[in-house]
Amino acid sequence: MSPAAPPSAPPSTSSRPARTSRLLDWRVRFGVLALIWGFSFLFIKVGTEGFAPFQVTFGRLLFGTAVLAVAMVVKRDRLPRGARVWGHLTVAAFLLNALPFSLFAYAELTIPSTLAGICNATTPLWGMLLSLVALSEDRPTRVRAAGLGIGFIGVLTVLGAWQGFSGLDVTGTVLALLASFSYAVGWIYVRRTLSDTGVSHLSLAGSQVGLATLQLAVVTPLFTSVPESVEVVPLLAVIALGALGTGYAMLLQYGVVAEVGPTTASMVTYFIPVIATAAGVAVLGEQLAWNTPVGAVIVLAGAALTQTRASRRTAPPSRVGMRPAAAGKVGTRDGALAGASAPLRLGAGPGPEARAGHTATETHP
Repeated sequence: MSPAAPPSAPPSTSSRPARTSRLLDWRVRFGVLALIWGFSFLFIKVGTEGFAPFQVTFGRLLFGTAVLAVAMVVKRDRLPRGARVWGHLTVAAFLLNALPFSLFAYAELTIPSTLAGICNATTPLWGMLLSLVALSEDRPTRVRAAGLGIGFIGVLTVLGAWQGFSGLDVTGTVLALLASFSYAVGWIYVRRTLSDTGVSHLSLAGSQVGLATLQLAVVTPLFTSVPESVEVVPLLAVIALGALGTGYAMLLQYGVVAEVGPTTASMVTYFIPVIATAAGVAVLGEQLAWNTPVGAVIVLAGAALTQTRASRRTAPPSRVGMRPAAAGKVGTRDGALAGASAPLRLGAGPGPEARAGHTATETHP
């Protein structure tokens, strides 16, 4: 990121186009990020047509690690140090990468990619539910509690509960929901153990994905055999899933979070199921009943409500005429620091793999 202009520099007409260019640039990257993560479920579906689920996950992690490793070399970033950090990263790699990626791959053997994408959108719901127990700073409000209830009504709508879940593969659906649940558990764990390590987000993310790759390298040979033939399309899908959906998408969100903040970047969560559904229907020809999109909208509405925060009331000045603290002023150094240090909302921002690093990958599918 280029250094900021000196405060003494007066605004000029020539600086406006540059500002507009940067604004459009993050929006373009935001859109690309949503597309990549939305299409990830399609890539998983296509990948499982030629490879076993564990093989799809291993390939995804391998290519994702390669992209992040190159980025670390280019930026001359160092690996984390200390047995404690590596121990926590190993657990995070399992909860945020190895386990949910594998669960989604197995789920899509029997359920459409559209349903998998919608199940991924329940991560903020699980996160809010778990945070009430695990994170003392996340106190429930009426709005957030209502959002939780609305979100799970949306899940029941997607699944067609009034029809007795007829025509639904229960096992595949449960696996997809467990994958989203694993994301939520993983992010609570990360917030408690890796929030103040002093290590760069890129280094943490690259190390975490690398550890997940090693975990799958051990597990995959035990449960799968080498495919007799390798089909081109599934192979390309796995490469795209790893290089784009796990590696490049992380780097994209690094920039978006750094430029516009985690709150705006986390909004990508609400575009992923929409794109996943459109891709599944348009490219794979998957059927879509009315309750699927309707339920998805309800899920997203509930998820959005669970991410609201109670507004903090500013204490009145103790003396007449005293000016309020300037920390919140737009353009002041303290205000900028306050905004930059705001924590990312839990579960809003799978993955995703997002963000950035451990502060930008909560939406990763």
